[in-house]
Amino acid sequence: MKKGYKHIFFDLDHTLWDFDKNSELTLRQLHGEYELAGRGIVDFDAFYAQYVIHNDKLWARYRNGYIKRDELRWKRIWLTLLDFKIGDTALAHELSTAYLEILPTQGALIPGAIDILEHCKDKYVLHLITNGFETTQLLKLQYSGISPYFQEVVTSEKSNSIKPQREIFDYALKAAGALSEHSLMIGDALDIDVLGAFNAGWDQVYFNPHKTAHDRTPTHEVHHLKDLMEIL
Repeated sequence: MKKGYKHIFFDLDHTLWDFDKNSELTLRQLHGEYELAGRGIVDFDAFYAQYVIHNDKLWARYRNGYIKRDELRWKRIWLTLLDFKIGDTALAHELSTAYLEILPTQGALIPGAIDILEHCKDKYVLHLITNGFETTQLLKLQYSGISPYFQEVVTSEKSNSIKPQREIFDYALKAAGALSEHSLMIGDALDIDVLGAFNAGWDQVYFNPHKTAHDRTPTHEVHHLKDLMEIL
């Protein structure tokens, strides 16, 4: 262990909660319930691939302050439908509402998530810092069964800031009653979790399950959550 960490801050989506799997399960359910194959979207995998592209682009715009939350939520569906020549705004809003209702009730976790939380729970105070929306993220924690592990859940809504901005990390320290030198941020997004924590003066762990090449120098890097046991 590099230093005496006391507070461990996890990212949620893609780090503990398997966003990709849960999102795919939700959209597959909606593809069937709304009979999208009959509307011309026969290939679900193609539909999902386009959704991921639009979701990623719109989240980047949201993080940079170019669009609001509500626009992000429905436009990712709308743009995906347009890719399949379906210009139905009402359907996009309906699918978006259903998606947001079903998604947080999915419970798939990243492999090793429970193991590392169990390993850490009696050694450190555990918290979350997430750019997700307040109600949605709290439901994810509840339905996946990991809510009891965390003392503070800091969302972009609650903090009125967003990773990688320093303000959300400062807010998290104050909420947790922690000092930066005793805190460690663990997340899968190099330019959001890791760079944000670095700029706030924290140590960081880059969770890099796909072994993506990069030129950053995080405090620690792991490829599986269980690897954290060598650090913590």
